[in-house]
Amino acid sequence: MEKPKFKTVQEVIAAGEGLPERYLHTPNGDGESQPLNGSVPEMDIPAIDLSLLISSSEDGREELSKLHLALSTWGVVQVMNHGITEAFLDKIYELTKQFFALPTEEKQRGAREIGSIQGYGNDMILSDDQVLDWIDRLYLTTYPEDQRKLQFWPEIPFGFRESLHEYTIKQQQVIEIFFKAMARSLGLEENCFLDMYGENATMDTRFNMYPPCPRPDKVLGVKPHADGSAFTLLLPDKDVEGLQFLKDDKWYKAPLVPNTILINVGDQIEIMSNGIYKSPVHRVVTNREKERISVATFCIPGADKEIQPADGLVSEARPRLYKTVKKYVELYFDYYQQGRRPIEAALI
Repeated sequence: MEKPKFKTVQEVIAAGEGLPERYLHTPNGDGESQPLNGSVPEMDIPAIDLSLLISSSEDGREELSKLHLALSTWGVVQVMNHGITEAFLDKIYELTKQFFALPTEEKQRGAREIGSIQGYGNDMILSDDQVLDWIDRLYLTTYPEDQRKLQFWPEIPFGFRESLHEYTIKQQQVIEIFFKAMARSLGLEENCFLDMYGENATMDTRFNMYPPCPRPDKVLGVKPHADGSAFTLLLPDKDVEGLQFLKDDKWYKAPLVPNTILINVGDQIEIMSNGIYKSPVHRVVTNREKERISVATFCIPGADKEIQPADGLVSEARPRLYKTVKKYVELYFDYYQQGRRPIEAALI
């Protein structure tokens, strides 16, 4: 059961109380106290041309093999030529920034309720000893429209609701192309993953604000986790780094490439691809001087859908690695706050 609310990070800063202990990470028990804000190498991931992924030309095939390599190595790609203009992405970023700059009482109009994920607030607090993430967030179900809870959708800044509606429609085209491209890159019929994702799939968009942090060596914006989605579309901050991915027990930072959308595989595509495309563990580090803003959209298969490895990816040489799962996201949050990987529960 979720505990009563704490202050948001912006409220903690405004109150001038210093840094509450609840945010301090203790080093993992191996005696190595590696600072969280040490320098890390940059990931070597390609920017994939989304418009080429649907082409059967030579260039299209080359782009598909780039996609396959990136997703089987990192579980992450950046996509360009995705059909959403830079001006529109900038608008989404600006509206997010304006929302978090509003007075507390205005933001609290859409405060999330205890035990619910939708609305404005801080990290969900599920245990007394949970280390808190240095993040304030606004979490909204955006699709299907009849599942929108408009009481949580800000009316200020002006245009926020209309722009989010438009962004949701634009993202749906990206999602469909990406599902088909992933299937084709694995030699499967192109609707194979899309059919499993289902007509009743949902999209949840989370607006993230990481205020400047006095101790970036001790505090994380988001603790290490992998996403419970099929995959996640991320509009990262164009100017401030922070997102890092774990590969072979080493952290790497995501490159900042203007006008791209970063897409990372979630646990449910790892299951559908029978482990060929891995859902990467990632975290967000904090910054002493600058706030950082990002917008993540989680693509979640319909609750009625059974998610399992695609038949074409199971063979004697590569046996089936995962059980069939349903309503995976419900299992997800409990595991996440315990610092465990929910995908462990799906392994055969």
